[in-house]
Amino acid sequence: MSENNFHFDVSPETFQADVIERSKQLPVLLVFWAEQVPPSVETRDMVARLVAQFQGKVMLGLVDVAHDQTLAQHLKVQGLPSIRVIQNGQITEQVDGPQPEEALRSLLDRLTLSSSEVLQDKLAELIENREFGTASNLLQQVISEEPNNQGFRVELADILVMQGKLDDARTVLTGIPEETKDRERPQLRLEFAEEAAGLESLDVLTDRLTEDADNLETHYQLAVVQVAAGSYQLALDHAMTILQQNRDFRDDLGRTTMLRIFVLLGKGSELATGYRRKMFNYMH
Repeated sequence: MSENNFHFDVSPETFQADVIERSKQLPVLLVFWAEQVPPSVETRDMVARLVAQFQGKVMLGLVDVAHDQTLAQHLKVQGLPSIRVIQNGQITEQVDGPQPEEALRSLLDRLTLSSSEVLQDKLAELIENREFGTASNLLQQVISEEPNNQGFRVELADILVMQGKLDDARTVLTGIPEETKDRERPQLRLEFAEEAAGLESLDVLTDRLTEDADNLETHYQLAVVQVAAGSYQLALDHAMTILQQNRDFRDDLGRTTMLRIFVLLGKGSELATGYRRKMFNYMH
């Protein structure tokens, strides 16, 4: 096993200082192994290699059970290899038996996420499940803990629009400086929602388009209503139709509407990437 500064041997005498105290600053993985159990040696070496790639965001403690079984007995290790994750002085996860590298890397990815990244992952899950109330409550809580974090306020404004609480969203947005990163996203979402509120229903507009499929104004209004409903692909289809049929319509409204929707979808959106490519191919 290659030497690095990210792993250390653990004994009962060093457990408190090297594991418990250190875990209050960053996660510590304890790997229980023995030379006589080859799969445990492979796990030890694999985890050491992976931990080194995280450059100090997580540490690895190695417990040689053949040398001393005290810690293994104390932490109820039943077989080798076995992994315990220690955070803030407590065992937070337990992994028993040989694991594929992908599973171990996933574990390390999860342990080294920043609080902001963890929050983003949780919010994405709640939004996908349309649990806007839960998402809003979560954000209110973290804002009370970090009142100067404008990023959390941006996310709260965005969630409030999705929740249909436009007045509340407006109030939150008013308190966010214009130059704040990603502030444009909830601002645009609010504008779409406010515009949709002044339009006819989806059913009425759909019937109107059936009667006159070339009516670009109806295509635009349907795009707005679909955005407000969270149906972004349908909205992009309507905007793309406007772009293809008449770029002079309301100052290239098809293109500008697509660009606004791309902002709502955010960086890394496969849907935005696909339609951005379609738009580029048509224009060039």
